[in-house]
Amino acid sequence: MQAQDVTRRLIFYVPGFDPFPLRRYRELYRKEAKRQAALAGYQISQLPPDPALGADWGVDSVFEGQRTFAAFIVLGWSDLVKHAMSAGILRTYVALFQTLWIYLYSRAFFDLIQMRKGPVIAALYPVVMLLSQLFIALFTAWLVSLNFSSFWLSVPFASVIFIAILRGFKALDRIFFAYYLMQDFAFSAQLRGAYPAPLQQRINAFSARIEKALKENWDEILVVGHSSGAHIAISALAQIERLAAFDQALATVGFLSLGQVIPMVAFLPNAGQLRRDLYDISRSTAIYWVDITAPGDGCSFSLCDPVAVSALPLAGQTGPLILSAAFSQALSPTRWRRLRWRFSSCIFNICAPLTRPIIMITLQLRPARSPCANASAIVSRQNKCKRLPITATEKSRDRSATKAPFKT
Repeated sequence: MQAQDVTRRLIFYVPGFDPFPLRRYRELYRKEAKRQAALAGYQISQLPPDPALGADWGVDSVFEGQRTFAAFIVLGWSDLVKHAMSAGILRTYVALFQTLWIYLYSRAFFDLIQMRKGPVIAALYPVVMLLSQLFIALFTAWLVSLNFSSFWLSVPFASVIFIAILRGFKALDRIFFAYYLMQDFAFSAQLRGAYPAPLQQRINAFSARIEKALKENWDEILVVGHSSGAHIAISALAQIERLAAFDQALATVGFLSLGQVIPMVAFLPNAGQLRRDLYDISRSTAIYWVDITAPGDGCSFSLCDPVAVSALPLAGQTGPLILSAAFSQALSPTRWRRLRWRFSSCIFNICAPLTRPIIMITLQLRPARSPCANASAIVSRQNKCKRLPITATEKSRDRSATKAPFKT
């Protein structure tokens, strides 16, 4: 299929660990598309949900003089996220110590910090913040207990103060994001990298929906996975790949991973399924994979080939094509300062010179195979995370499929 033939595109979007409903993505796209249309000079109109197509919203546009249509389907798992985030204070602290032990005992923490310090520091933030809150609550309760001559009389008052402070911090988590981030990391680590049963069932449903679309009349089917949604999308696509269903697809099939954190899960000892899925997708000749990250995004493993750093065999690898969004170069200084800590908005600006966002990828006439082929903002197309040969000690611990030592 030629690039100019792509006028009908179906986009599956797999969000990360996000409790927000579908309408948030629809509204975010609407606002950003309107702003970008004014900057880039193309016409765009957002259409309401289409039950016939199963689309959560549609987009009709005139791009480079040609009309294109895109249908968006959000493959959501926000209900699972909400359930995980409903954990109380005690369960959150139990998850904290459990997650910390899993990463330290498996040595995944030490391997990750040698590869990219940014995401590891981001992972340590909720640990430090929650432990600091615990210390403040304990210290304040101890000060209160000093005002009582009787120990047994001080216990109930100190306990009330202790619980009240912890509840107060939890109520302020919209500011600190400590509980949210802790539950994010704990969700992936709870089974030492294996998928929980509810999530595996959701992945199966995602795979079935994508496979169904392969038989429909589209020029291109693009699966977009953001953050934690990237490795979920990989597992869904790998199921289809092993069935050889992509070979019979009527459309070109692509996968776009944005701000991926795959090593955080792939390095865990029980993440064998994810590593197998990575291996299968990275060797597929029927699906192309473009990975876009930005060095300015401290929460992602920027410019790292998730296949190579997971110590998987590289022979026969066809993807991913690794691109840098280079926010500091692609966005104006004013825009970059405003968006730097607004991660949800950054995903719609992840690829483009002159602030042309992901909207350009999903509406352009070219396939997403080369989303930024002429973008001056791209600073690298190669893996920037090095790995050393796997040692005999690691092989004896059956860790060769999990990780390898790295140098930055």
